[in-house]
Amino acid sequence: MKVISSLIALAWALAAAAEPAAVTADPVRDAIVAEALEKSPEYARARSTVEADRQREPQVSALPDPTLSLGIQNDGFQAIQIGTMETSYWQVMVTQPFPWPGKRGARERAARAQTSVVEAQLDRIRLSVTAEVERAYVDLLLVREQLALQQRLEALWREAEAIARTRYEVGGGAQSDLVRAQLERSRLQQRRIALETNERTAIQGLNRLRVHPLDEPIPTARRLADLGVPPPMTGEEAADDAERRSPDLAQSRRATAAAERRVEVAQRDRWPDLSVTAGVMPRGSLDPMWLASVGITLPIFSGSKQSRAVDEAASRRASEASGEEATRQVVRLRAQERQAVLAALARTNQLYRDAVLVQSDAAVSSTLAQYKVGKVTFASVLEVLRGLVADEAGYVESLAQAERVAIAQREVSLDAPPGLAGGVSSGAVPGAGSMGRRGGGAKGAAAGSEEQAPAAAGAGGMSSGM
Repeated sequence: MKVISSLIALAWALAAAAEPAAVTADPVRDAIVAEALEKSPEYARARSTVEADRQREPQVSALPDPTLSLGIQNDGFQAIQIGTMETSYWQVMVTQPFPWPGKRGARERAARAQTSVVEAQLDRIRLSVTAEVERAYVDLLLVREQLALQQRLEALWREAEAIARTRYEVGGGAQSDLVRAQLERSRLQQRRIALETNERTAIQGLNRLRVHPLDEPIPTARRLADLGVPPPMTGEEAADDAERRSPDLAQSRRATAAAERRVEVAQRDRWPDLSVTAGVMPRGSLDPMWLASVGITLPIFSGSKQSRAVDEAASRRASEASGEEATRQVVRLRAQERQAVLAALARTNQLYRDAVLVQSDAAVSSTLAQYKVGKVTFASVLEVLRGLVADEAGYVESLAQAERVAIAQREVSLDAPPGLAGGVSSGAVPGAGSMGRRGGGAKGAAAGSEEQAPAAAGAGGMSSGM
């Protein structure tokens, strides 16, 4: 009867664990995110790039450096005639170029616009680093909840093996029950090895992100159900929110503005530049000579240089504008896709809580009652129990998937959300090549997917055996 009591206790514990918990902050996760942003080499690199671009603004608006010329003019080769001949003298001249009025201001505005593009990249990397940490943390919570289920199942199989052995020894049970129990315990040991490995790799991934020793323990006190997901929005509300917060779209807008500034610079470069030269020619005992002159560049090759530069800048502006529109469409599409997936996951999780787990628990209770009166074998009891644990594992995985989609929503990711039951993977995002190089969002998403793979493998092993 001890094992029956354990089965009933486990059934009630799993049903209680399935109840949704209030959404609370997780200090462990938040601390890891803060450390990652503070110590991340990717984020530090982006900050340094922004600072470097800010230092470029005063450079492009400064005047060109003046030119100092020193020389001598002498009559004849026999002797220095300075002070003797009127046309012999020392020469000291300074030439200062002056860009055409408005050129320096246009270049400074173009540099400032380019700095704003890099600042948008910094925002993208911040969101990507945060999302990468949150995804790795979800993977850690998932594998630890799978380990907890594994531990419960191992305890029950130990008791099942003991009971099967006792009944076999007294002649009340079949030898196959004992062999089956031993086989299932061996399979559980295999799955525990895989789950423990997944837990270790999840810890190493988080420690790498926060720049800690890779095997440093990370205690967790929250469950996946405690993390919660954002409140549902309509597809249009989600698209508007994503368009407002998207650093990729902000970067595209600023890139378009920067391209417009470069068109202005190219147009002003068609005007000639000026130069002012002043000099003095000492002549020894004779009165010194001086000179002052103004020079101007002659843009006689404007047809093949300056005009082509204007056309080039205009074409790049059109390209950036098209990229901005493509990014806007993708941002709105991904936001509405995520809302559709979140809504489906919410219904799925509600079905788990209201029906699947309740019915699975009822099946365990019914089978236990029939086992008491000898109508079913003990193997039937364990079979329905494995079904209950498998349902609980599926519920936990569904919670993890919902949290990953919510993380992508906070990140305003351009990656397509995962399908609930397979589907066609999305192709390349229009304009995503340049966006990936600017913000690193694609790289962060790829890193997150790689770190999710071990946990997904663990989930598969858990479900297949329970």
